[in-house]
Amino acid sequence: MLRIDSKLARMLGALGLAAAVALVAGCGGGGGSSSSSASSTGSTGSTGSTGSTGGTTLAAGVPVSSLPASLAGNQTAVVVATGVKGSPNIPTVSVTVCIHGTSTCQTINNIQLDTGSWGLRLTQDALNTTMANGLPVETVGGKTVADCAGFADGNSWGTVRTADVTIGGETASSVPIQVIGDLPQSAAGGSSNNCAVGTLNDTSSAIAAHGILGIGTAKYDCGSGCAAVGVPNGVYYGCTGTGNSANCTDQAVLEPQQVTNPIRLFASDNNGVILNMPAVTSTGSTSATGFLTFGIGTESNNVLPSSGVQQLTTDHYGNVMSASLTGTAVSGAFFDTGSNGLFFPDNFMAQCLRAFGFYCPVPATTVTPSVTGFNGANASIALSIANAETLIADGGMAYSNLGGTSSGTSFDFGFPFFYGRTVYLNYDPNADGNPGTASSAYIAF
Repeated sequence: MLRIDSKLARMLGALGLAAAVALVAGCGGGGGSSSSSASSTGSTGSTGSTGSTGGTTLAAGVPVSSLPASLAGNQTAVVVATGVKGSPNIPTVSVTVCIHGTSTCQTINNIQLDTGSWGLRLTQDALNTTMANGLPVETVGGKTVADCAGFADGNSWGTVRTADVTIGGETASSVPIQVIGDLPQSAAGGSSNNCAVGTLNDTSSAIAAHGILGIGTAKYDCGSGCAAVGVPNGVYYGCTGTGNSANCTDQAVLEPQQVTNPIRLFASDNNGVILNMPAVTSTGSTSATGFLTFGIGTESNNVLPSSGVQQLTTDHYGNVMSASLTGTAVSGAFFDTGSNGLFFPDNFMAQCLRAFGFYCPVPATTVTPSVTGFNGANASIALSIANAETLIADGGMAYSNLGGTSSGTSFDFGFPFFYGRTVYLNYDPNADGNPGTASSAYIAF
């Protein structure tokens, strides 16, 4: 079942805050943005700048880190810092892509880590000329395969390529990935191609990263629904011609050729991930560095503790069975590093005037959503929500108390939830599944 539209929409819906950062900065607050090349290292952020909003002056805390003295081969660093565009709470990793079976490779930094989607997507402007021209495109029936991925404020359009993908010390061979922005919008055809209209999110600036690494519980970005011949799926298209002469129409694509979570294709340590992030103060930090471990129960450094953790089983796509939050319409929940805030519907909490779509309670408040897994396990999770405008004016990049509105009925445990926790995400071993149906996937913390 296709889930990419809703997941990526939640992931990037928070990027409206980037405009608010600029607005607050223009009103005397901190924040701002900086650009970085695809070959540069992640920024460590500013140190101790201050901002003022509504008479309250705050200063973000110093950089924090939970990195061990050395990373093992099945681990990689996760950095929250200024990054590509200065948007807060964007966790990033470095990924190396190679033309299959060769030493022709490129390491790309500032790739957003996203547990709410599936597969690697790189912006064309992050690729050097050798890689942009050399990564082979996938074809079906002689047609180039293209993917239209949905975002909250637009869509991302580009071809599906294959590459060897290395993250940390682990490599997946011949992984189907998407290159965003390498097809003209005029090529977008088919019966339900959302990429044919509107503004496309097809650059690093548009998505505030050089790409997206989707490491959620599913294996493929669409699944069997996109493999049915003769049934338009709204995701995959077959293209003829090149450049401005390209023309794309509806295309069925078998699952092994769909954009795939590369971790699922590692030779080992491929059954899940563990994310460890340091805690940040109530005023945030200028940067935060943690680490991602591949595999659960496959090595001595990725064992799930036998006690002291709450384990909730989910459906194939990472949704828990049910959730609730007093006084709201919340009925479901998911855990998504690709959302830079805690997003949930609340008709009574004060909303920001300038940071549109975010909450600005005074003073800070606590919400305690309750979530229940398909295994019957229940967890009540206390979370602080602070004034977003005050936070983003203080010069920080990492906040555990940034919250925003949602028009749905799910509680989006975005990246603020992950600070100060070790979170285990176990994959469903099945290639496909249905939303709302129990699977062996789970989240534990």
